[in-house]
Amino acid sequence: MPNNNNRTPVPTTRINEKIRVPEVRLIGPEGENLGVMPTSQALTMARESDLDLVEVAANANPPVCRILDFGKFRYEQSKKEKEARKHQHGMTMHEVRMSPKIGEHDMAFKLKTAERLLSEGDRVKVTVRFRGREMAHLDIGRDILNRASDKLKSVASVERPPNLEGRFMSMIMVPTVKKTTIKAKNETEEREVAEAEA
Repeated sequence: MPNNNNRTPVPTTRINEKIRVPEVRLIGPEGENLGVMPTSQALTMARESDLDLVEVAANANPPVCRILDFGKFRYEQSKKEKEARKHQHGMTMHEVRMSPKIGEHDMAFKLKTAERLLSEGDRVKVTVRFRGREMAHLDIGRDILNRASDKLKSVASVERPPNLEGRFMSMIMVPTVKKTTIKAKNETEEREVAEAEA
């Protein structure tokens, strides 16, 4: 049996004959308020304009309908939903973990990962994990986090400064520059490296 879970839900917006209420408040094609009228009259006006009668506020009393091109309306709605999802992306939190004994090369690698995540609009939690006797050297962890924030300051700012939670010291960083700016910077760096190697 085929799996229908991936199928996009059918829009629940009622149009034309599917609007079964006796009267509606009608908005014209130019956004003008045409007042309350029988649904049949509103439908006739929509057909005369070669457009659709679309219910835009079903819960209003009477429901609000608009004369418009439904295909165009659906396209605009999906664009708005995509835009909203894009902005939700920034709510994702990623964690980059280090240890007090981290080497320079490993730290550079971890910070490159953090920079990429920040450039994608995500928040990053930079964490230093202490084991056993390392708890006696919290200043080393704080120094690592300060160095990390210093290296990432061109793309991010510290939302929450270093804070100790049990055996973990962490800070939260948020992006400060747009994705395209970082992409352009990375492309420039790659070009410079390629030219230097040539």
